[in-house]
Amino acid sequence: MKKSTAVAALGALAQETRLDIFRLLVAEGPEGLPAGEIGSRLRLPSPTLSFHLNQLRYAGLVTSRRESRSIIYAANYKTMNGVLGYLTENCCRGQPELCSPANGCAQPAQAPVRKRPDGRREPTRVAAIAPAARNSLPRAE
Repeated sequence: MKKSTAVAALGALAQETRLDIFRLLVAEGPEGLPAGEIGSRLRLPSPTLSFHLNQLRYAGLVTSRRESRSIIYAANYKTMNGVLGYLTENCCRGQPELCSPANGCAQPAQAPVRKRPDGRREPTRVAAIAPAARNSLPRAE
């Protein structure tokens, strides 16, 4: 992932309402939610919701699709995992076995490891959130 993509995603999430929307969509799973349902659950007026969803979509964090008269929004897990991977790719000085929730790191302890030609270990990017980490994510209120 490019640094500019990570900055755009993190910038979009650095706003309370957008963070709430994104967390709600992550919790809902790949099927997503209609815009009206998101607005109802978070008590957001349509213009405010539309503005924030567009910011998240521009940052690549959500996708949208039309179903009949509704627009369904869903979290873009590929981008989310890319940002997590970008943030943790050099976790624990190249010793991914140290990168576990018990040690304060987000990367799962069983992440695959590559060896560089000089023999040093190099963590691979996180392709998906480990089930244990996924269950520890805070839920949207």
